[in-house]
Amino acid sequence: MKPILYVYILLAIALLILLWLFSLKTRRGQRKLQVLKQYRYAHRGLHNARRGIPENSILSYRYVLAGGFGAEIDVRMTKDKHLVVIHDSDLRRLCGVKGRVEDMTLEQLKLLQLQGTHESIPRLEEVLTIFSGKAPLIIELKPEGRNVRSLCERTCRLLEGYQGDYCVESFDPRVLWWLRRNEPFIIRGQLSQNFLRRKEGMRFSLPARLLLTTLLTNLVTRPDFVAYRYEDRNCLSLRTCVELLRGQEVSWTIRSQEDLDKAEAAGAIPIFEGFLPKPKPKEPEKPRAGTA
Repeated sequence: MKPILYVYILLAIALLILLWLFSLKTRRGQRKLQVLKQYRYAHRGLHNARRGIPENSILSYRYVLAGGFGAEIDVRMTKDKHLVVIHDSDLRRLCGVKGRVEDMTLEQLKLLQLQGTHESIPRLEEVLTIFSGKAPLIIELKPEGRNVRSLCERTCRLLEGYQGDYCVESFDPRVLWWLRRNEPFIIRGQLSQNFLRRKEGMRFSLPARLLLTTLLTNLVTRPDFVAYRYEDRNCLSLRTCVELLRGQEVSWTIRSQEDLDKAEAAGAIPIFEGFLPKPKPKEPEKPRAGTA
């Protein structure tokens, strides 16, 4: 092989690496993100089904506030286009009935009970009222089918004038693309994990699983942070995005104090579940001027 071919090959490799790095970049400099970094976030509220505190319930959010945490919540849209806070589309696990959130009206959903308690599925308006001015929210939008645009529009309309700190995240890059074009001042985050090895990714095509796992969708969505599954945190693209390109990492879902400490030590915002974190150690006060 001629020496000039080696040069061309090296140049091509260097170009691909630069393109890869450019694709992983996140948006920088959003001041509101600094406020969100001061909190730990209870995954679907501070819930415990065995003690009668269902996930994503009003009761679980009251415990969040009592503990001084923020909350991660899940938002879906009903058949009659109301916004409700519930993780699953299928209602069997949480409400013990057949059906999907997106196929039912708000009135029908309000008749259901969460995990055998007297708690009902809350509307997003109710949750915002509880947290307003008290603690921040990580709002995950969970679109189904073709309701991405409507879900985004109605959520953002409801957030107008909201007196509280929040960000919006989603596994679906279309949500972040919509936010980038229409609501650029909202802090947005890309949710992801290693879809190449986890069963949740089997419903996607191989190219889609590859793009989501390696965060290459950042090229068009430019999130403010990346929320990645804690167990998959050694993904090369994530580590490059966070450590080399200085992107903000959010770790989900952390289930022990040890892992929470590790995540915070690495600069990640923790989303926790299944235990009550120890209070953060207080930072030593800086000596005042003129004192020894």
